[in-house]
Amino acid sequence: MKEYGFNYAIHLHGPDIAIYQDADEVWERTKDLDPRIGMCLDIGHDYRNGKDPVADLKKYFSRVYDVHLKDVTDSNKTGFSVEVGRGVLDIPAFINAMREVGYSGMVSLEHERNMKDPFTGIGESIGYFRAMVEATK
Repeated sequence: MKEYGFNYAIHLHGPDIAIYQDADEVWERTKDLDPRIGMCLDIGHDYRNGKDPVADLKKYFSRVYDVHLKDVTDSNKTGFSVEVGRGVLDIPAFINAMREVGYSGMVSLEHERNMKDPFTGIGESIGYFRAMVEATK
């Protein structure tokens, strides 16, 4: 890890798995470790665990090495993934927060809806995200 300068990102899991449920927990478990160990901020899972992904990005950006982009229907375990822009997450605010903290890591769409024919939802989600990137400039 040190020799090659790799960063490692622990993916947070929301309320469905008992460990690494949100950004607070990942931070608490990694803050005293090598600074190359951080998190993959899955904004949908963070929100489903009752957290605010915008605030968490601002609070922990120094250890956010990857972002999983998704949208969800609710801020608890009953919330489920939907196409980005159709849920309750404030995607424009998250984009603005990425700019504010100077986030330059990876943003990956994590599409978990209609897996028999995911391509329409993937296209819609990427299109919405790109549109919001432009609209919030």
